Order: sequence, then C-alpha cells, then structure tokens
Amino acid sequence: MMTGVVSLIARSENTPPVLILNGTDLGALPHAAAAFSRPQRLLRRTSCSPDCPVTQRPASVGPDEGSARVRDDARPGEAYDVIVVGAGSAGAALAARLTESGRLTVLLLEAGGPDKDTSLHVPAAFSTLFRSDHDWSYDTEPQEHLGGRSVYWPRGKVLGGSSSLNAMMWVRGFAADYDEWAALAGPQWSWEALRPLFLRVERTVGTADSDHGTDGAVSVEPQRDPRPHTAAFLRAAREAGYPVETANALQPEGFTQTMVSQRRGARSSTATAYLKPARRRRNLTVRPGAHVNRVVLDGRRATGVDYLLDGRTRTATARHEVVLCGGAVNTPQLLMLSGIGPADRLRQHEIDVVADLPEVGRNLRDHLISGHIVRVDAGSLADAKRPRELARYLARRRGMLTSNVAEAYGFVRSDPSLALPDLEILFAPVAYVGEGLVPPPRHGITVGAILLRPHSTGAITLRSPDPTAKPLIDPRYLSDEGGHDRRTLLAGMRVCEDLLATPALRALTDGTYVGPEGAESLAPDERAALIVDGFAHTLYHPTGTARMGADDGSVVDPDLRVRGIEGLRVADASVMPQIIRGHTNAAAIVIGERAAELLLASS
Repeated sequence: MMTGVVSLIARSENTPPVLILNGTDLGALPHAAAAFSRPQRLLRRTSCSPDCPVTQRPASVGPDEGSARVRDDARPGEAYDVIVVGAGSAGAALAARLTESGRLTVLLLEAGGPDKDTSLHVPAAFSTLFRSDHDWSYDTEPQEHLGGRSVYWPRGKVLGGSSSLNAMMWVRGFAADYDEWAALAGPQWSWEALRPLFLRVERTVGTADSDHGTDGAVSVEPQRDPRPHTAAFLRAAREAGYPVETANALQPEGFTQTMVSQRRGARSSTATAYLKPARRRRNLTVRPGAHVNRVVLDGRRATGVDYLLDGRTRTATARHEVVLCGGAVNTPQLLMLSGIGPADRLRQHEIDVVADLPEVGRNLRDHLISGHIVRVDAGSLADAKRPRELARYLARRRGMLTSNVAEAYGFVRSDPSLALPDLEILFAPVAYVGEGLVPPPRHGITVGAILLRPHSTGAITLRSPDPTAKPLIDPRYLSDEGGHDRRTLLAGMRVCEDLLATPALRALTDGTYVGPEGAESLAPDERAALIVDGFAHTLYHPTGTARMGADDGSVVDPDLRVRGIEGLRVADASVMPQIIRGHTNAAAIVIGERAAELLLASS
C-alpha cells in the first residue's frame, strides 16, 4: 500500500506554498494558499496511510480566511436589536440578511468554535468530523424496533452548524412538500411563495432552469470528480426501468447525480456563504464558544439570553427579538430550559412554567436509511486518503477528496398507486460502515433505501435541568402502530437488491457483502430484515420539534413566533410541520431567509 509524508512549505509571504511528497517537490499550489493562509515555515505535515485520514490534524486558517469577524469582548449590560442563537444553516443566513442594511445590530451566538479547521472544508473528510469537537455527538435512546440499538446522531457544533458537517447534498425536495406546509401553516409557506427565497439562496452552476437560482449565496455545483462506479449506478437505474434526470426538478421522478453545496471542490457551508461576506459589518457580532443556558423572560416577553462563555455566565439583552436557530435537538431543549414546554415535564425538573406548550419537543421525524454494502475490486473512496489524492486536491481541487460520498440518488414508490415517491435510493462509491465512525474495511459500494415520509414520530425531552447536559433523543424509528414504516423500508431494500442485480452493477461486484459479512448467503427477505435491525441509521435530518402551524396547538405560528411569548421566534428545521421528501439543509436555509424577511418587516 502506498504511504507517504506530505508537507506544505511556504517559501515567502508573497508566494504560494509548495507541496512536498516523499521529498519530491510537486510545485506551487495556488489553491493551497487559500486553505492555509498563515505564512509559516511548515504549514502542514501529515503522515498519510490508508488508515489515517489526511484531515485528522487540520492546519490553522488565518483570520482573513475565517467566516466572520469573531468578537469575544462580551461586556456587562451588552444590548443588541436582535439576538440569534445558533450559527447553523438557518441562523447564519438569518444573521447575515438582518445586518445587510446596517439598520439592526445583531448578536450571533454559537456554542461551537470557528470553522477554521481544514477538515471542515474538504468534502470527503466529513465523517472524520464525527465525534470531534465540531460535533454535538448525540446518541439516541435504545430503539426497540432496531434491535435495541442506540443510533449515533452527529450535529454540527461550529460556525455553519450541520452545513459545516453534512454530506453537502443539495436536494430541495418536492414542490408538493412546501404546498403541504402551506396547508398546515399558511400560504406564505407554499412552493410559489418560497421559490424566490430558494433562488436567493442558490448560486447554481451550469443550469438554465428558471426554477434554480444562479446568483445566490450558496454555491451549488455538479461534482467535480465523481467515481466511475457512480456512472455505473445510473446505468443500472436505466436498466431497471427508471428515468435518469436533472437534479432538483419540482417533482422528481427518477435518478440523478447529486448536486453539491461546494465551490470549486470545497464545502460551501452557511459560514462561508453567509458569514464570511458579512464578517466586516460593524453591526454583526459573532461570538463562538457561547453556550446559551436559557432565554431571559420578563413575564411573557423575551428580553435576552443567559450564556456561558469561558466559564462565566453572561447576559445579553435583545431590544427587539430573540430568535432560536439551534436545530431540532437544541431548540426544544432551550425552550424547555426556559420554562416553555409541557408543564408536567418541566415541573418534574423543577423548572418554573412560563408557557405550557405540550408539543415542544414532540413530532420528531427523521429520515432512516438502511443499505446494502457489497464488495468491489478497486477504485472506491477507500483510496481517498492516499497521498496522491491529497496532492490532486491541493493542486487542482480534483480527485476523491472532492467527493461528497453520496454521489447519486433517486426517488421511487413502494406502491405504484402512490401519487408521489415515498422512498429515496442513495448510492455511495464506498463501503459506508459503522454509521461512518469507522474507515471502510475494503473497497465497496453502498446502495441504501431512505424512508422519506415516516409515520413514526419521536420526541426530544430533558434529561436534566442542567443546560450543559445532553437531552434525551427518542426518534422511535419504525414504531408506528400499523407497521407502515417497516414495510416501506423493506420495500426499498428490495429496490436496492434489484439495482444490484442489473448488468451494470454485476460488472462491478460479485455480490459479496462487506456489511454485514456473509449476508450474501441469506435469503433476500432475511438479509433485509437483518440489515434494518442491525445497521439502519439516521440520514441526519431531524425535524418538527417546534412545529409551525395555523392551529393553536402548534409551537410557533406561521410567522415563526412562539405562542404565548412576545419577542421570541424559532427559525430552523424544528419548525417544519412535515418532513420533506428531500434533504433538509436547503429548506433550513430558506427558513432562515424567511425569518429575516419577517423580522425586517416588523422592526
């Protein structure tokens, strides 16, 4: 196996660094200058082998390359017009839009740190961020219908939130998903109403479709260097009778190569897309490392927040509003810690009840994926760690390290009579084992089925009144009374088997299973049940725990205002009244954009 030592050396402040591989000078690397900005004698030295991710020891990024001007000068009695809690997909977009005109002062608080580690920007490195300092590193309660297993839930704890940690799949969902939101929460959430916001968000490369934005904040591009296995998978879809189409149609009906939130082979998170352009605004204060303990309330009005920074509790005052953007786990936790939630459960933790909102933390839905992982001879992303791939990435932003891993997908129906697909089939040119927490043991490919519209719902509840304690997460996967979810997921597993049986994929694999080993000897139904029970995991899309609606039982109203509390809104995936048939990052950013419109209109 190929191993080596990679070094980046800056010869002077005015010339780009050069790459040295095993003592050989591979020349100047202009792209590396952007990733490694501090002129140092030795900017990076990494021992590379197939067992050691090149991104485990990320280099520092200089202040000019950071995503925002970070300020740690917290002062007693500090006051801002708006306080945004959480600098993730929605929060970063919201803070940036609110400060464009210079009219409002905004404090953006983020529990995690700046997005300076190089590993946050190299696409294929995303799973090396799992269980790191950039991850909240949650685990669910044991899941009765998944063999009693806990499921690992990574969530971004860094500027950009989970947009700095995710697989960069830009999959907007169906227009019908947003029309369903409109039916539940008002016409301002329909596809037609949200379409201008999607166009404002997207900077899509290579499209002439008027439904795709081309000059927005987030760079959305075709993959620069997909694996040949991905083309074979799309051929397999055609052989199985499915159309292959352009990504992000209003009603997708087939398979496609994934469009990714990247710019020239590097991640385009909301930290880079929104906060970096805003970093010199004097009316925007970004404060990482600030863990918000509670919303400060004067009666039933939010007046600020208490937060922990450098071991000290501080208070910031909001003259107009506080907006919670912590996501579907952290937002309901913070609401409950602040006395807003189910009264009986708050009293169990001796928390004074300010507003009895029983649905806070309820209605949790997530996308569950279960996959077949089979062996191929060579060419998978198991080789992404090799020095040659690092050299290609640094020199031209090409090669395996540009991969988002999930390089293709398609939508299918478990029942032909359904009006819209209820399953997504995902393809990765790698053996994605152990929930992404362990390296691939050998070359392989993964073909997985995703349950798009689960009937099962779960909950986020408090473990403790301690703000630093992790909440209880119980998605209750596959728990619906009629067994619909399990039947649908197993139907998706059969679709995956059909694809693996096509000539295009049989040319790549003999069907030997990498995970679970030996599964090729089982009957298909037995194999599928084993994989679901023992290996199904999250696709990282929790939603709905502060549900938006026009009904009085919802947590927030159609303008995202928390019911019964003045001056407090929620803007993140927790407000989604129904999970979309897509990936939630794009939709969460649009929620942040809508929140900015609402706040600017009311300020």
